[in-house]
Order: sequence, then structure tokens, then C-alpha cells
Amino acid sequence: MMNSKEGAICYRTPEETHTYAELYAASDALSVWIDENLPADGPVIVYGGLEFRMIVCFLACVKAGRPYIPIDRHTPPERVRAIAEVARHTAVLEGGAARLPGEFGRVLAAGEIDGICARRDGASLPASKAVSGSDTFYIIFTSGTTGGLKKAPKGVMVSYDNLMSFTNWILRDFGIPSGSVWLAQAPFSFDLSVMNLWPALMSGGTLAPLEREVTDDFTALFRVLPGLGLRVWVSTPSFADICLMDPSFSGETQPDLSHFLFCGEELLHSTAAKLTERFPNAAVHNLYGPTEATVAVTDVPITAGILASHDRLPVGAAKPGTDIVIIDDEIIICGDSVAKGYLNNAEATEAAFFTYQGKPAYRTGDAGVIEDGMLYFKGRLDFQIKLHGYRIELEDVEHYLCRLPSVNAAAVVPKYDGYKVKSLTAFVVPADPESADRKALKQELRETVMEYMVPHSIIFVERLPLSQNGKVNRRALIDEVNA
Repeated sequence: MMNSKEGAICYRTPEETHTYAELYAASDALSVWIDENLPADGPVIVYGGLEFRMIVCFLACVKAGRPYIPIDRHTPPERVRAIAEVARHTAVLEGGAARLPGEFGRVLAAGEIDGICARRDGASLPASKAVSGSDTFYIIFTSGTTGGLKKAPKGVMVSYDNLMSFTNWILRDFGIPSGSVWLAQAPFSFDLSVMNLWPALMSGGTLAPLEREVTDDFTALFRVLPGLGLRVWVSTPSFADICLMDPSFSGETQPDLSHFLFCGEELLHSTAAKLTERFPNAAVHNLYGPTEATVAVTDVPITAGILASHDRLPVGAAKPGTDIVIIDDEIIICGDSVAKGYLNNAEATEAAFFTYQGKPAYRTGDAGVIEDGMLYFKGRLDFQIKLHGYRIELEDVEHYLCRLPSVNAAAVVPKYDGYKVKSLTAFVVPADPESADRKALKQELRETVMEYMVPHSIIFVERLPLSQNGKVNRRALIDEVNA
């Protein structure tokens, strides 16, 4: 499925580079070991960060006909155990330097993997062994919490056909040249990483990883970024907002950057406007889609016309092979991007996946509308709360806060009295911290929203906390407010 000359670079950091020839040989050797030593009736967990060895493990698994489950090394041990309990995996491959916390059956350590991969005798498995068609290619686990209650995490089974439909769309319709350098910032356990990993490898591209230790250190981040030579940027909008804090993050210091692909959370008008101003020669794409529909299913290029005519940006038109319908305000995705269901969880699969007009379909839990062929995301249905009898969409309040010139970013969370919402609290990143004024901000907000939507408390912060997936960490903010 990959497409490149063997001498081309597939992975590059300031410290190391690896070629496609290395990737082919190492994954062939490891796939033979997997085929000879592991049962064929279960998935394989691959644990680590953004290391090259992780990619070798992924490819080796699918060459041997096994789906892989990526788990990031920053994942809390409790969640790792919960995923393993659901997965019923056959083995764990430690694709990074970090050791797996706890006992999880058969574990192949990084050093052992390197030893296997070094035995490059040319042996490989026949193509007929590899994952294909409706076979599960990878399994990514989504959040294990709903409404504040802990539940077993759900493993989304994405097939080879699902992945090919998505990847072929990205490479065919986005005008991305082959051999491009792609930002790899999202952890492999977050399905946004699929947007850079497989399109890059299928087009002879180079992955340029940014580990969490770099992205969490502003000094290191702003020093490293200009030297990556990026052409394709894949991230959440929240990570782009962090980078935009550096005035030098622009087309002048990143002259090769030609494509921005955003997914995973809402792209704010203010973020898109800054990017189009800083990078006038780059295409900014707003994509939408859940893990259960293979990363993304809609896209819209953000143009000056879109910015001028929309306060809240559309998420675009559906990709070929996909239909979007709205039923009772909920976005329903139908077609060849819809995943197979949840691993070892028939009850959750039956609740979320169904057949609509003869096609596989998925209930997203997202609110939306379609106007003039364009989908507009209206927030999570489960982000709706009731306060004093009024139904409030928290993302609506955030939207209007972020439209204010004095606000760079905002997140609104509920404060509880038991199980009842007592008030709203807004965490705000002010445009000018020295002149930030809570009273004035509330008054500005009252001009655009109903009084009951105005947060009772406003907390000014330097930046919003991010989860390991690069999204705003709402759970941390809720815990802080309700401590």
C-alpha cells in the first residue's frame, strides 16, 4: 500500500532519519515473526510514542493479517488496563523506549523488536496474508467517560476498505504533492494521526514527528518548528492556536507550508483568519468526522469569502462515498467510511451503528444542519446542559465569547451542586492580559447572548489545558471548577 522509492526518507527528526528501504525490511522481518509466534485470532497492542519503531510495528501487524491497537506512552495505567481488558489482545509490542506499566501477557520489548528487525534475510510474507477488504486494519479506543461516569473504553474497528476510502480521498482531492513533509504531532492513539501517517506513507512522503515533550515546551517548540521543512500541517485547531502565539509562526519562517488540515474539534473563525493572514499562500482546510467514520468525512477550504460570510465556519461537503443526513438535529454519517463497530461490545455497537437506506450508518451524537450542500456543526448534543430551566449549548457560549476582540480563546464548563448545574464558568485567554476586565467582558457578551447564557464566573488564563490528543481538556477544567 506504500508508494515510494526505497532510498527516500519516510521519517525524519533532528536526531534521526529512516528510509523506506529500512521500513520495508524491518516490517517484513517483524511480520514473519508475528505470523510464526502469535495467534491469528486477536489484535496486537502497540505501545509507545511517535517513534519510527511504532510505524514498523503497525506495518508488520497488518502485513501479518493482524489489526493493531495503538496506545500512547502517556496514557494513564488505569486506562491501559481498561483497554487491554476489552481488547483480549494476543501480545503487546513495545514500539517505544517506554516500558508498559503492569502485566499484560506476552510483551515484546523494544530491544527484542530491534533484534528481530535486524535479521534482514529477505524473508517476507505473501501479500495474501495481509489485512485487506473488510478485515480490521486498526482499532482506536475512544474516551471511556460519559456524563462524568466512568465506562469501559470503546475500541473502534476500522477496516482496510474504510482506511483506503479516506486515504485515497486525501491524496486525490486535496492537491498535496507526493513526497511532501507531513507534521506528525497527534499521538498514534488519537485517530487524527491517521490523517498524516497513511497518506504520507502512501504518497512517498516524510513524517516529521513532534513529541509531547517538545510541544509542551514553548521555547523548544518554536525553536524546532522552523527546521522541520513542513509542507502539510495536520493538527487540532488548539495546537495551531498555541503556535500562533509566536509572532514568527508565518509563511516567512515556514515557506514550504502549503496545506493546513484541521480536525478533531471546531475550527474557530479567529484561528482561521489568523492563519490565512500569516500564511497567504497556504490552503486551510476545515474537516469534520468522528473516529467511528474513519477520521474525517467532510471538508471545506477556508477562503476569504467563507470568512466574510460566516461567523461560525461550515465543516463542508461530504467526501465521495459518504452521505450526511440530519435526523432529529443529529448528524448521521452513511457510507464507506463508517467503521465496523466497537471491539467486543455488541451493545454499544447496536446503539450507535445501523443501516440507513441500505448503507452502513453511524449516529454521531453531534448536532448539525445542512444548508446549500454544506454541513454546519452545532456542537455535541451531550454538551447541552440545563441551567435554571434553560437549555444551553456550551459550545454556543464559547462561540460568542471567541467572537469578542478581547478574547483569544475560551472554554465554558458547568459548576455543579450535586448533579444539578448551579452556574457556568468561563476560562478565557485574553487578547491583552494587562487590560483584561471580567465585568467589561460580561457586558460585551450580553450584547450577543441571552442573560442566562452569560457565565457567572470568568477565569483569565494564559492558555487552555490540552489533553494528550491536543484537544481542550474540558475534564480538567470541570474538575478544577468543581473541586
